This record gives sequence, structure tokens and C-alpha cells, in this order.
Amino acid sequence: MKTNFSLLFYMKKPKNYQSGPVPIYMRITVNGKRSETTTARECLPSRWNAQAGRANGTKEDIKAFNAYLDDLQKKVYEAHRQLTEADALITSETIRNKFLGKTEKPRSLIGIFKEHNKKVEALIGKEYTKGTSFRYQTSLKHTQDFLKWKYNLADIDIKLIDHAFIRSLNFY
Repeated sequence: MKTNFSLLFYMKKPKNYQSGPVPIYMRITVNGKRSETTTARECLPSRWNAQAGRANGTKEDIKAFNAYLDDLQKKVYEAHRQLTEADALITSETIRNKFLGKTEKPRSLIGIFKEHNKKVEALIGKEYTKGTSFRYQTSLKHTQDFLKWKYNLADIDIKLIDHAFIRSLNFY
């Protein structure tokens, strides 16, 4: 799936800013949705070039600062490339999390369904009846059969569930 992906470095002045260096942030945008994180660096506003997203100057500290931003940019593009190759869901959050090294535990539809059914069984006689639990088990079986029939899958990531999926399952 083609995504519209962009990266921007910008200054983010605090509300009570008087003078001095200002933190530099990185904004990842995918299909209009933004995700921001700090670069852990600061720059004087007089040295910042907003169009280039880099600091102006030729001194060694400015060159090192810009090289650091270039390195961050390469890492973000590499994270995007890895997600694309893995055929994973690409959002600004997933790219940022991949870049930061945060891994999200995948949640699957069937796993959540089974967890729910265990909770219902534990509450039989208090909040639910045996018949309700049986109907939930039947719904789980129909959902598993649907996934096998329509997608040839045993389970699906919960993030891939959308309105079209629910309509198809309902029709099935």
C-alpha cells in the first residue's frame, strides 16, 4: 500500500521563552497523521533555517549538529523501509516506535476473543449464563471459519479490522 510519508525538523519554543537555545523536534507525517519526538538537541533561533530544517553556519559544532540531524533522518527512513519490506501497517506512530526501538506487542482478533470468552466463563452464574458463554464460543468458531474462508488465515492483527471486515463477517 502506498503511503504519503514526510519528515520535518523544527524548533519548538516553550510558552515562557525569553532567549537562548530552543529544543529541536522531529515530526513524522504519514497520510496527514503526525507523530513528534524530540531530537535531544537545541539550537539558537538566529542559527536555525526553517526551510532547510538545519542550522546555519560553518563552524565545527554546527556541522556536527547538522550531521546528527542527518543521521536521525537516515534512521527514520531506514525504519520506514523496514516496515515497508515487512509489509507492516505504516503509520506515523509505527515509524516513530520502530525508530525509537519500542516494540508493540501484537494483538490478534482470535486472541482477544478467546481472552474475552475466558472472562465470560469465569463469570457464569454471576453476570452471565451458560447459554451466553455457549453463544460466544459459537461466535468465535464462526469468526475463525470466516478468517480461514475469506483470508486463508488462522488469526488477524486487530489493527487490520475495519468496517469492511465487519460487514463481510456479518454477511458470512
